[in-house]
Amino acid sequence: MSTLAVALAVLAVVAYVGAVHRSRRRGWPRRRTLAWVGGTVAGVAAVSGPLAVAAHHSFMAHMIGHLLLGMLAPLLLVLGAPVTLAMRTLPVVAARRLSRVLNGTGIRLLTEPAVAGILSVGGLWVLYAGGIFPALHHHPGLHLLVHVHVLGSGYLLTQSLVGVDPMPHRRSFPHRAAVLVLAVAGHDILAKYLYAHPPAGVPDIEAARAAILMYYGGDALSIAMMVLLCARWFRPRRRKSPGRLQESVA
Repeated sequence: MSTLAVALAVLAVVAYVGAVHRSRRRGWPRRRTLAWVGGTVAGVAAVSGPLAVAAHHSFMAHMIGHLLLGMLAPLLLVLGAPVTLAMRTLPVVAARRLSRVLNGTGIRLLTEPAVAGILSVGGLWVLYAGGIFPALHHHPGLHLLVHVHVLGSGYLLTQSLVGVDPMPHRRSFPHRAAVLVLAVAGHDILAKYLYAHPPAGVPDIEAARAAILMYYGGDALSIAMMVLLCARWFRPRRRKSPGRLQESVA
């Protein structure tokens, strides 16, 4: 899985940088490229290398990986605006096909903030409170599935709340703010639950330290999302072109 993760990360960076090169005449913010590269690095660090090895016997290392894969990597990847970049650089036919996919019912449902929040935070509750965690290190397939879910659901939630890419619909700022507050609450309550009810096989002291890291580390990254959301909420409104999918690189 480590080799696969590195290979996918390299492919993602190469494809992104190639698209930036093709888009250079129209300009592309450097901060977007840095965010995408940073997100892929954070994701790879969580599932491969020393941290991933340590996570097999250290709940603290596992929790660091969770914060990287489920919160930091999605935030940076979303700020990289990959869909907007793709819409700029793909051939017209391919861009139209992508637009139809993004406007489909499935994407519309998955990018509903409440649904994305349930998938992300609810998935963590199932993982830690549902008895799945002890089986992770004995079933590689399950471990891979959990990693994919954590990253994917984290990306969907972040995109639905503070994403800049085109979406089939964009909920109001009060709606997104309410979902973000509820998601933070669910994450924090889970951290407190782990403090009091360590997963099977995890020593109480280590579980307590990891739960504290989950609580405060998660809050730090959530505050970053709140700042982004509020900055867009209260900034001067600009007129946008009509259409369901609108391009933005703000």
